[in-house]
Amino acid sequence: MSQRPSYAVGTGLFIVLGFAALAYLATQTTSVANSHRGSAYEVTTRFVNVGQLKVRAPVKVAGVRVGSVDAIDLVPGKEEAKVTLSIDDSHKDIPDDSVATIYTSGLLGDQYVGLQFGQSKTPVKAGGELAFTRPAQQLEEMIGKFFGGGSAPDRLGGTFHVTGNFTNIGGLQPGAAVKLAGVPIGSVESVVVKPGSSEATVTLAIDKRYSQIPDDSAAAVFTSGLIGSQYVAIQPGGSPEYLADGDELVLTQSALQLEDLIGKFLVNGSPSDNKNGSATGGNQPDNAGKK
Repeated sequence: MSQRPSYAVGTGLFIVLGFAALAYLATQTTSVANSHRGSAYEVTTRFVNVGQLKVRAPVKVAGVRVGSVDAIDLVPGKEEAKVTLSIDDSHKDIPDDSVATIYTSGLLGDQYVGLQFGQSKTPVKAGGELAFTRPAQQLEEMIGKFFGGGSAPDRLGGTFHVTGNFTNIGGLQPGAAVKLAGVPIGSVESVVVKPGSSEATVTLAIDKRYSQIPDDSAAAVFTSGLIGSQYVAIQPGGSPEYLADGDELVLTQSALQLEDLIGKFLVNGSPSDNKNGSATGGNQPDNAGKK
């Protein structure tokens, strides 16, 4: 018994539409849909891990496509990947201290480069480099950060190192961010306790572009939000001299512990109850190492 002509036409149309839908999905979930459009300028950036990032993957700002990945190359002699980004000419206002991060579209989608604007008033120029990057997130790293690990942009260019002594670092870990006015300028390189010492020596790796930090600046251990990871905040001083490689931050402020905050509140009361106007209820700099 033969099928009716209408059934045959309907079946064929269903198959054609199915293939069309598959072709559309294929172009939207692969690099075919991310091919370059119009004139553009190139900037470079480097990552310690590009994950599954592909050439022609999109570059986005606030979720809006502004360009594509033009090339991915291994830096000779280094465990770094150099990624060339092709940015549309209509987007020439990207600050040169912006952070480039590798994200994944959805749970199992393709990866792309997301740009988070910095605070600089100078836009990145054609042929320039975005120095701050965050690599593709691996499952092991995500689990580690969930349990208290820090997070900071990688600075794969030049850095200089300064140290600071803290009586209590809380949950501060190597790799945590170092910030100035809320802007990431480096990362914690190491945290050690010297034999016979009651203080932790923290080594900070700071981007050389931020070399004009007064040498009387203070360093404090803060927490991102209520239960976020901890980081080191630099509070600039007023000295005309700047920190140099190997210098020590004399003024430091340790991490606040929940028990300390509760104890200070119970002993000293609220700020309005402190009638003598003293600062005993606050957290004063440790002045660790100051003579």
